[in-house]
Amino acid sequence: MGIQQNRAFNRIYQKDKMTLGFLAPFEPMTNKLPRMENTVGLARKIEAFGFSAIWLRDVTMQDLKSDDHGQLYDLWIYLTYLAAHTNHIALGTSSVVLPLRHPVRVAKEAASIDRLFPDRLIMGVASGDRKKDFEALGVEREGRGDLFIQSFDFLDRLLKEKNSTIKSELGTIDGTGMKLMPTPVTTIPTMVTGFSQQSLEWISEHGDGWIQYPRGVQEQSSLIKDYRELADRKQPGVFKPFTQTLYIDLSGNPDEEPKPIPLGYRLGRNYLLELLYKYQEIGVNHLVFVPFFARRPVEEMVQEIAEEILSYFPTHNSVN
Repeated sequence: MGIQQNRAFNRIYQKDKMTLGFLAPFEPMTNKLPRMENTVGLARKIEAFGFSAIWLRDVTMQDLKSDDHGQLYDLWIYLTYLAAHTNHIALGTSSVVLPLRHPVRVAKEAASIDRLFPDRLIMGVASGDRKKDFEALGVEREGRGDLFIQSFDFLDRLLKEKNSTIKSELGTIDGTGMKLMPTPVTTIPTMVTGFSQQSLEWISEHGDGWIQYPRGVQEQSSLIKDYRELADRKQPGVFKPFTQTLYIDLSGNPDEEPKPIPLGYRLGRNYLLELLYKYQEIGVNHLVFVPFFARRPVEEMVQEIAEEILSYFPTHNSVN
């Protein structure tokens, strides 16, 4: 059974089309921890409006010298909480930091989510870059690329093979005498985030898709082109979607021209619609709005995008 049978995958990803989602927490970054008081309410509205996914980050420690705190709660615990308070919207990890989590535990957590909330998990994985998280957990940050590959291979085999026999420095699975419990209902899409200290060739071959950071349209277009060519060379005819984030501060003036902010733009909705069409044209299959630099209330931004833009990039009807 492949990812093409996964309903979350089909609702988010189709060739030559793009859907929209949001990254939590749905509030601006400040020097204070996120309150996350409005997250469930907004998640329900995002689902009701018809957006395709909500994404969560994997952050452990607060860096007291940075305003970027990620989210307040543990990734898997909060994802479970959101899943229980919503009905069908896909929930993505952006991303599980594999060097800081044992792959057997990640497999157990992901399979449990898939059993309790079938066809809702999209699992982004990454090598991580937050120094304080590595320091706190006693993991050598400089070696995270090699550890990522080891963990990815272990995790991928454990989730996708029927009876895995795995011998690794991270542990041993004897497929004749043990198996993961529970097993996933369907194949859980596993996507590499950023470069994760790997080559583009490795990413195009091993990931079920690729999650990337914002870039200008021309630069992103070139990257997507190279990725798709490599992916098709490795696995001809296999669709491997491309996801990216975009930081936005949506102006109340629909005709306000774009002004750069970190990793995105402050702009009016008419220019946002133009920009989204450009990203779709170059091959972005899912775009995740990030409101961390928003000056306008996020609730207003969500509603305006839902009412004025979402119909041009609708969530796909599942084929299953």
